[in-house]
Amino acid sequence: MVGRLADNVMHFVRALRAAGLPIGPGRTIEALRAVEAVGVGRREDFYWTLHATLVNRRDQRAVFDQAFHIFWKDPQLLEKMMSLLLPRLTSDELPNALDEASQRVKDALAPQPVPGPGEETAPSEIRVDAALTYSDRERLQDLDFEDMTAAEERAARRIIAQLRFPIEAVRTRRTRPDRRGRRIDLRASLRASLRTGGASIPLARRAVVTRHPPIVALCDISGSMERYSRMLLHFLHALTNDRDRVHSFVFGTRLTNVTRHLRHKDVDIALAKASKAVADWSGGTRIGKTLFDFNRLWSRRVMGQGPLVLLISDGLDQAAGEGLGEQMARLKRSCRRLIWLNPLLRYEGFEPKSMGVRAMLPHVDEFRPVHNLKSLAELANALGRERVRGESKRIAS
Repeated sequence: MVGRLADNVMHFVRALRAAGLPIGPGRTIEALRAVEAVGVGRREDFYWTLHATLVNRRDQRAVFDQAFHIFWKDPQLLEKMMSLLLPRLTSDELPNALDEASQRVKDALAPQPVPGPGEETAPSEIRVDAALTYSDRERLQDLDFEDMTAAEERAARRIIAQLRFPIEAVRTRRTRPDRRGRRIDLRASLRASLRTGGASIPLARRAVVTRHPPIVALCDISGSMERYSRMLLHFLHALTNDRDRVHSFVFGTRLTNVTRHLRHKDVDIALAKASKAVADWSGGTRIGKTLFDFNRLWSRRVMGQGPLVLLISDGLDQAAGEGLGEQMARLKRSCRRLIWLNPLLRYEGFEPKSMGVRAMLPHVDEFRPVHNLKSLAELANALGRERVRGESKRIAS
C-alpha cells in the first residue's frame, strides 16, 4: 500500500503510541497489511481492522476509539480514502475535535512545535530552587486519575509500585513456645518435670502468635469506574506482591477471581492476563448479584480468618440496590473490617442519594475516597491501624 493513506496510518499509530498504547513496528506493519487486505470500502470495516491489529487489552479501547474518531474525522472521508488522498490532520481542526477527548488523547494529538530552517531545539535549562519547590511528584499526589496524561499515568504507576503497606498484625488463637510468654504450657511443664523425677517442675511458657490478617479486594470495573479501575488494579498488584494472603476479585455484571493473575511480578503481564480473564469489562454494574455470588461461592474459602475487605465501587447499581443491603450485611459479618473506597467521595457535595449507596453505607466501617495518589497513600497507612471506636465512617482527603 502506497500513498498518503499509508502515511496517515503510520501517523495514527504514532499518536496511539504517544497516548500510551504499546505499539511497535511489527504491529504497525500488520495494520498496514490488514488495511490493504480488507480494503477501505466502509468506515466500519476500516475501524475494526485497525482495532484488531492495534488493540490487545480492554483498557485500551476507549483511547483507541477517541483517537480514531478525532484523527480520521472528515465529512468526505470515504471518497478521500478510496482515492488515497486523505489529508493529514491540521492544527486548525484539532481544538474543536478535542473538546470531548480524554487528556491522554489530547496530548497525543496536540500539534508539536516544529523548529524552522536552521533552528535547533535547545535543551531546556533545569533550575532548582530549594527554598520554594513544588515538585512534579508532589503535584501528582493531588491530581485526579481521570485528569492525568499518559506520562503522568506512567509516573503514578511507578509511585504506586513503590508503596509499602504497614498492615497491623492481629492476635490469633495459636501460640508458640516463648520463655517470656504470659501463658503457662502445662504439657511441656509436666514433660520437663519427668526428667527430674518430679522433684521440680520447671514452668514452660507460650506466647500468642500475631499475624497480618488476609485482605480481600472487590473492585468494580464497570463503565462508570473505567478511569479509576485501571489505576486501582495497579494498586492491587502492588498490594498482592507486598503481602501474602491477598485475594482480588473484579466485578461488573459478574464476578471474576483475578488473584492468580495479579501474583505475577511483572505488572504488565499480570494486568494483561487479568484482562483476558474478565469478560464484562466496562459494562454495567450488578453489585447485589455479584456480592451474592461472592458470599455463596467464595466466602468460606477466603473469609475464614477475619480478613480486611476493600470494596472499590461508586455504588451505582444497575438493579437499584435490590438485595444489596442483605448481601452487604452478610459480607460485614464475615470480615474483620469493611472499607468502602468510592471515587465519588472526592466531591464536597456528595450525598448518598442513589438506592445502591444508601443500601451499602450502613454496613461499612470506613468510607474513603480513592481518586488520586494521596488517597491511596492514606489508605495504605489506614491499613496499618485499627479504626478508633466512634470515628466517623466518612474520611475525606
